[in-house]
Parts: sequence; C-alpha cells; structure tokens
Amino acid sequence: MKAVLHYRASVGFRAALTAYARTAGVNAVVVDEFDDATFAREIADAEVLLHVLKPVTAAMIGGALNLRLVQKLGVGVNTIDLEAAKAAGVAVSNMPGTNSQAVAEMALALMLSVLRRLSYLDPLTRQGQGWEPDPDLIDGVGEIAGRIIGFVGYGGSASRLGAALQALGAEVIYTARSEKPDLPGRFTSLEGVLTRADIVSLHLPLTPQTQRMIDAKALASMKPGAILINTARGGLVDEAALLSALCSGHLRGAGLDVFDQEPVDPDNPLLGLPNVVVAPHQAWLTPETLDRSLAAAFENIRRLGAGEPLLNQVV
Repeated sequence: MKAVLHYRASVGFRAALTAYARTAGVNAVVVDEFDDATFAREIADAEVLLHVLKPVTAAMIGGALNLRLVQKLGVGVNTIDLEAAKAAGVAVSNMPGTNSQAVAEMALALMLSVLRRLSYLDPLTRQGQGWEPDPDLIDGVGEIAGRIIGFVGYGGSASRLGAALQALGAEVIYTARSEKPDLPGRFTSLEGVLTRADIVSLHLPLTPQTQRMIDAKALASMKPGAILINTARGGLVDEAALLSALCSGHLRGAGLDVFDQEPVDPDNPLLGLPNVVVAPHQAWLTPETLDRSLAAAFENIRRLGAGEPLLNQVV
C-alpha cells in the first residue's frame, strides 16, 4: 500500500514516518505541500493521503484514481472537500485527542504572553531597554489567578487547560453542545461566556454554523479589557471586527495561532498591533503530537488493508 504525506516534514518527522511505514509494510512518500507537480505525480497511484493543512480539493481527489482514504493528522476537516471525497468513494478520518495536550499548552502560552505583554517586552529587552519600570505597562499586565477564563467549545484541549487554570487560581466557565459534569468548570451559554470571562478561548471546529460567530456583536458583548485567544480556526472570528475592538481599547489584547487566510497576509493589520501575540498555526505541532498522529494514522491504514471499520471516520 502506498501512502503520501503531504507536508514539509522535519528530519525527525520523516524518520518517525519511515519507522512506522517499515513496520507496517507501507510505501510512504513525503511530498512538500508547496510542490504541486511532485504531489500530482505521487498521489496518482496512492491509496492513502496523510493530510495536514494544505486543502484537499476536488481536483486532487479526482487525480488520485486509487485513493481510498484521506487521513487527517489532526481534528479539523474543513480543509477537505468532503462532498468530493464522498462522491469518489474515498473515506475521510480524523484523530481527535492526538493534539489536545499541545493545543492546551499553546493556548495557555498565548494567554500568559498577552497578559504579561511578552511580545512587547521581548524586543524591548533585546534593545537594552525596559529596565526602568513603565507605569503604563504595569497597569496593563496581570495574572491568571483570580480571573474568569471562558471556553467556547470544551473538548480535549480545552478541558485539559481548564484543569490547569483552576490549579493556577482561575475560575473556569465553558459553553458546549452539552454540559460535561465530569470535567472541571461550570457550564453556561455562549452569552454567559462572552459577558463574564476575562479571557475567552476558542476551541471548536469551523462549520457553516460557526463561521464568524465571534463577530462585532459578540466582541462588543465581551467585558471591557477582556482577551481573546484563538487556537482553533481563523474563520471563527470576524477579523475586521476584532481589529476594531483591539484598536478602540475595548479588548486588552488577543493571542492568535490561526487566521482567516493562511498563510496570513503580511499586511494584515492585526500583525502590527502591540497587544496581539501571533503564531503561524502551530499550536498542535510538537514531536509528541506527530508521534501520536502517526500511530493513529497507521492503525487506520492497517484497518483499511484488513477491511475493518476505520477509527473516527467522518465520510
């Protein structure tokens, strides 16, 4: 069986993939996400596509006549043309939970970075400045303890982080499709999270129903001085409205690992704001996550070959 990993893989990731493939007897090929010609050639006779972030289009699926499975390395499948896959008889699976620890840690890092103004202090310190206390800066920083942290979506990453935040002295509230009484935190409505939380963290998939759910109205309902964290999908947020809320001072800051357009436009005005901490969609990306992802992917490859039901099949 041939599997194509469509990703700019590190040396360590390639080595791990090779080890899993050798054990499974799979011909695994790595193709850079930006090498379209090589991808078209390699996917033509592949049975499995290991998908990371570059969108899987109807044209890609149509050019892969032997394709049987698109295996998402991660959770969100909004980057896959699910209708095209279904029409072609190609299964699509994801792997909830493999990146929960990494995303939880990145969300916490963004919260702390915004609260403590690290994106401002880091370059200042490198320039030999900042040693004389700035009264205005002191008034603009804070601690996690004593704050209300609200989650929109409360799956694996959010609930892990919720427990850690409680240990740090925060009050945790969340909204989700249903209450989760066995998890830390208090269940409430979306309105309850937005109006009560000092920090709002997004942890839900991008769907037609959630597209730009954090719009001008939602942002206006947030507490003055609140912080928005997004490690989920950029399309959840109306970026123009977020820019306005940040520039007006209504929001203290934001921590963004994702953007509506990726790669993000270098001219995106959010990148120029001193109260915004940014990263290039890497909350999930750790060697530990990649190893868990490969284990899950090759289990599904085994199941595919054996004719067994796939894990976490979406289509």
